[in-house]
Order: sequence, then C-alpha cells, then structure tokens
Amino acid sequence: MNSLGLTQTPAWKNLQKRKEEGNNLILKELFKDENRFKEFSIKDNELGLVFDYSKNLIDKEIFSLLIKLAEAAGVNEYAKKMFNGDKINWTEKRAVLHIALRNSDNHPIYADGKDVMPQINAVLDKMKKFSDDLRSGKWIGATGKKITDIVNIGIGGSDLGPKMVCEALKYYADGPNAHFLSNIDGADIYEILKSLNPETTLFIVASKTFTTLETITNALSARKWSVGKMGENSVKNHFVALSTNEKKVKEFGIDEKNMFEFWDFVGGRYSLWSAIGLSIACNVGFNRFRELLDGANYIDKHFLNTPYEKNIPVIMALLGIWYNNFLGAQSHCVLPYSQYLHRFPAYLQQGDMESNGKTVNIDAKRVNYETGPIIWGEPGTNGQHSFYQLIHQGTKCIPSDFIGFVNPPKRIGSHHEKLMANFFAQPEALAFGLSKEKVIENLTNSGMSKDEIEKLAPYKVFEGNKPTNSFLIKDLTPRTLGALIALYEHKVFTQGAIWRINSFDQWGVELGKVLANIILPELSDGKSNAHDCSTKGLIDEFNKSKVK
Repeated sequence: MNSLGLTQTPAWKNLQKRKEEGNNLILKELFKDENRFKEFSIKDNELGLVFDYSKNLIDKEIFSLLIKLAEAAGVNEYAKKMFNGDKINWTEKRAVLHIALRNSDNHPIYADGKDVMPQINAVLDKMKKFSDDLRSGKWIGATGKKITDIVNIGIGGSDLGPKMVCEALKYYADGPNAHFLSNIDGADIYEILKSLNPETTLFIVASKTFTTLETITNALSARKWSVGKMGENSVKNHFVALSTNEKKVKEFGIDEKNMFEFWDFVGGRYSLWSAIGLSIACNVGFNRFRELLDGANYIDKHFLNTPYEKNIPVIMALLGIWYNNFLGAQSHCVLPYSQYLHRFPAYLQQGDMESNGKTVNIDAKRVNYETGPIIWGEPGTNGQHSFYQLIHQGTKCIPSDFIGFVNPPKRIGSHHEKLMANFFAQPEALAFGLSKEKVIENLTNSGMSKDEIEKLAPYKVFEGNKPTNSFLIKDLTPRTLGALIALYEHKVFTQGAIWRINSFDQWGVELGKVLANIILPELSDGKSNAHDCSTKGLIDEFNKSKVK
C-alpha cells in the first residue's frame, strides 16, 4: 500500500485503457471456447467446492491485468502483515487477528510481541466446558430446571454473526433453542420473551465494553424480567457475559467466572469466531463450533499461500473491482440457494459495507474512485419472484453470486432437484438471455398472429450478458460454512488493500450515536434544543403526540 495514487499506477491505467478501448465482451461469443469453464473455474476436492467464474465479462487479457493489479497493490504482502500481527488497523493502532481465533494449527501468532494463542485457547477451553455443562444439564437454572432456551443479547457483529451461523446450522442444532435480541425497539424483546420461561432461559450478554446502548438497555430489561420471576439471586444462574469490562459485568450481577473474554484485535464483524460464538457452541455443540473454525482456517491458508491466479478470494475481489471501478456497477447481489443461509446476505452486508464503505485512504486523503459496493440479496428461489426482474431486464449491471449445495441436509421428495434446477438455470439465463429472433420463433410456434408478435416481442427479450459467479458445494456443514464465510472475509480484505483504505475501523457509525445521546433527554423533558428546523419539528411533533 504505497503512497502512489491508485489511479496513477500502471496496473490501474492499463485496465482503464482496456475499458476505454471498448470492453464489448459478449458471453455468448466467449463461450464458443469449449475450455472456458475449465480455464475460469477452481475446484477444491478437500472442501468439495467448485468456484465457477466463467460467466463474467472478462477474457484472458483482462484477467491478467487484474492479477497485475493485485500484484502491484501487494495484497499478499499486506496479508502477511495481518497474519503477523502488524497494526494494519492504523486509525485505531490495532492488530487485526480474527485469523488467530481459528488457528487450528496452534502456531504462535503475535500482537505487541506477545503470543496471543494461549489466551485464545484458554477462552476456547472455557467455552467448551460451559457449553458442554449447559447442554448436558450440569448447569441449571435458579429453580433447578435445565436450560432449554438461550437468548444472545448483542448488536452488529455480536448479533449478525452468531445468528446467521445458528440459522445456517439449524439442521445440526441439538442443544438449547437459540434466540437473538438486538434491536433497542421494545417490540424485539417483547416478542422474544413472551414465549419463554424465565426458569429455563439463559441470557448471553455480548458487549466488549458492557456499555453499548442497545445491548445494555435490552440486558437490563431482561434482568428485570428474570429477577421479577425468580429474585435477585437468580442472575448468577441465568446471565453470562461476553466482555472485557469486568467491573461493569460484576455491577450487573454476573460472576466474573462467567465472563468470556475477547480482544481489541478482533473487530465486531469478525467476532463470531471468538467468545461471541458461545451461542453457536451451546446450540450445535462445541465440536461443531470447532469444525466451523477449522473450515475458516483452511481458507486462511489457501488465501495466504495460493498464487493469485488460483486464489478464490483474490479472484472474487478482483472481479468486484472490475465491475465497481471500471464497468460502473454500484451493487453486488448474494443469492444462496439454501433456506438455511437466508441470513447470509444480511451478514455479508455488515462484513463488506462496514469494512469498505470508506472515502479516505491510507494517506488521509479522499479517494477519487469508487470503494465498497452495496451488498444485498435473498435466498433462492424466493428472490426469483421479486427482484430478479430487475437483474434480468433492468438497466443496471448487478454482478451476482449464486451459492448452491449438491446434497441437502435433509432430502424431501424432489424439492432439492427443483431448487437446484433453478440454481443452474438462473446464471445461464442471465449470461445468455433470449434474443428477439428466438422470442419471435417461440411466439410464432405458439400460434400468435404477426401483429401480436410485433407488439409483444420486445417485452420478452432478455439481453443477457449479466455477470455471475457460482459456488457449488457438496454439503452444507459447519466446516464448509466456515470456509464460505472466510472466503468473503478475505475478498473484503483484498479489495480494501487495493483501494488503500482501512477495512477494520468503522468511524461512520459513531456520529448518529453521539447525536442520539444528545436527543434522548429531549424526548423525556419535552424540550427540543438546538437542531435544524426539520429535526426540531419532528422532535416537537413526537413529544406532543406520544401517549403519556
């Protein structure tokens, strides 16, 4: 990440030149090469994964130029800094070591000259004992009953990560039911608690500082609910903390022995691998949690050691840069063909948009190029009946990732074959479309008159040439899920390295929180203070209209 302006580097200029000379790549033409799939796909037999990127608007020259961009940016050298514990989060002067949390090989990893693995392993051992005790019934509630439900109270990465994983691994869940409470909206806690029994419910309060407004507000309400049913002494049986603030945890009434530590070198959106994953271990078992870590560790080694030409997350990142920075795409769609992954796009929204939604580079200067795209998506086939219309026939270029599995966790009739027929059909339709000539032929064969055909045909044309990636994975297991998550993490890292931005801070979330703390007292005393006329007017209307 040198100080030469990104757009002034030879690698960038060569890509820009190729784009200006006319991309004019037509997938129908490119696929006249029978070897295209073989050349633009990667198969990993150990994971049972195929990554097909052949349906992208690239040729061999563009691919080569993109690889040169990664080389010029020093992606691998920068990755080594992360793995070595350098403080690549330069605005907060922190190392970035979520990769240490899943270091299955247990080799030393250093931060500030100290091997972090002993403390990570100690927390993992503590998580194993607690989750085993809870699942076996050794840990019981205040009235002697076994815990049947856990409620994870957190927000951001402390909610999105474990919630997504518990949903993704629901088929494997054989422990307490997992619930997730994040929104400060009282409706969230009301709807969760109304179906639970305080005698059999355990709360996991996830807050590094134990001061996060949403989390502590929800935790205090949950505490009041629990104590109101079972008394003050019940807190020690029904609350544990994921935090580093021992003083605040003890003030809440949680025994420090029931506090699970995590560290400043782990950002919230990368924290599911840490003690934040306690709800996962309780829900599906610690051994499966370890398999999740092992899958991520496998991809960590792939990312660090594989040449760019065969490096899946690097290629994902470079394709995204080609569309985002050269072909004008503004968003990227993630389409898992698995209901178990229905929260995966929402999880990736934070992982990508909080990481790379930045405008200032390593030189503290505003960038003059696009950075992070908008990430969105829904599971197939649901999305096919809503927003796919825009992807197929809209005016926007929307690169999309399709994620499918060869085997379902549970086979029910022909459901999976019908699901996967759509998984294969949609990228094909997006790539090759339907020409006007073929539309006219089809309508003629249906018996429609010439006049009717002339009027209707333009509406039924699919231009095609819409880019997609496809991940075909043998099975959805804890290990393959861990690998899939890590692939996207390293994609985000690679793009941040090329864009010369800090992917590991999130100052953009702070201002609104500061202003909310200023406004909060005004909603109690009924007096709005110095604001713009719009904000002041809205606050005044709220205070006048709320039910006393």
